Amino acid sequence: MFKVNQNFARLQGSYLFSEIAHRVAEYTKANPDKELIRLGIGDVTRPLAPAVLQAIDAATREMADAKTFMGYGPEQGYEFLRAAIRQGDYAERGIDIDLDEIFVSDGSKCDTGNFQELLSPDVRVGVTDPVYPVYVDTNVMAGRSGEFDTAASKFSNITYIPTTADNNFVPALPQGKVDVMYLCSPNNPTGTALNKQQLKVWVDWANETGALILFDGAYERFITDRDVPHSIYEIEGAKSCAVEFRSFSKTAGFTGTRCAYTIVPKELFGEDESGSKVSLNAMWLRRHTTKFNGVSYIVQRGAAAIYTADGKKQVEDTIKGYLENAAIIKSGLAEIGITSYGGVNSPYVWLKTPDGMTSWDFFDKLLREANVVGTPGSGFGSAGEGYFRLTAFNTKENTEKAIQRLANLK
Repeated sequence: MFKVNQNFARLQGSYLFSEIAHRVAEYTKANPDKELIRLGIGDVTRPLAPAVLQAIDAATREMADAKTFMGYGPEQGYEFLRAAIRQGDYAERGIDIDLDEIFVSDGSKCDTGNFQELLSPDVRVGVTDPVYPVYVDTNVMAGRSGEFDTAASKFSNITYIPTTADNNFVPALPQGKVDVMYLCSPNNPTGTALNKQQLKVWVDWANETGALILFDGAYERFITDRDVPHSIYEIEGAKSCAVEFRSFSKTAGFTGTRCAYTIVPKELFGEDESGSKVSLNAMWLRRHTTKFNGVSYIVQRGAAAIYTADGKKQVEDTIKGYLENAAIIKSGLAEIGITSYGGVNSPYVWLKTPDGMTSWDFFDKLLREANVVGTPGSGFGSAGEGYFRLTAFNTKENTEKAIQRLANLK
């Protein structure tokens, strides 16, 4: 009989959000009359911007005419979208990015998980703790993790760097060898962000040690503080050590429409077994064009519309609404007496569970007594135990109602 990839057996339990969905489904089945307010997974509630819908509608009509019909497109994305990305997200911030350094995809979750395919099986991976589970799980699947230490809730061959209130959510540089470091800012799940000086420390470290930074900037458009960089390429030297992942999911409501992109600079090189330099840009292009057929023309037209004057304003209004929800959550928690973090440059609020409760105990309490769904911090790593994530992606009415329910908890 054929053999399976044994690394999958090292994965720990259910994927976090699958477990949440399971518990919520069980509760809903037993309590069909209860109205749940979901502040758990990072799914959006506001509709696509009118400018996006108009562009999608126009592109759809093009598909009905043989003269304008579009079949296979370039796997790395149509030039009209990549040009809009280059101008709107980089050139306007004084960052020089070439079109062939931009790769359009169907999600930054996919890209952050897939990029590790370009790396040697024996590279040492580093993550902040707590961490977005995909960074760890995809490297477990690839065989880089080593064995799982149940007592420590960590894999033996992955370096975990605590990022908690004790160090103001600023991860320290790793003490031992790390070849590849995942950084997310604004951070999921903590909602906190690294300023330019803090991020420069990491860029300098990577260039000095020859490490690669995989920088997840999916929540860039929520940044409000001037000292928080919108791109790692605002930091001098980042092009020679960092890949950047961006998404339209949370910023423009594309969670169900699917569009994202990754920047792989041509200045970025790794080494092969003989010590010769290898271009990661060329490798990613080869991987992308081999395993991906591209995002649909219709969706890319919609994505490009967010860079128009109307689209930009409409998306800004949407983000402003979510940040107002985050402020409602933070101020409400403060009135209740619950300590929280994030929610200023991010749609996520990271709270300290009250009375020393475990993350999953607090999840169950909120679900059963307040009918509010959140995300247990322990699902993001051992350093997330005792924390809990709430998202600002629901409606203002439901957000206010959820906070009132929390206030009424006994």
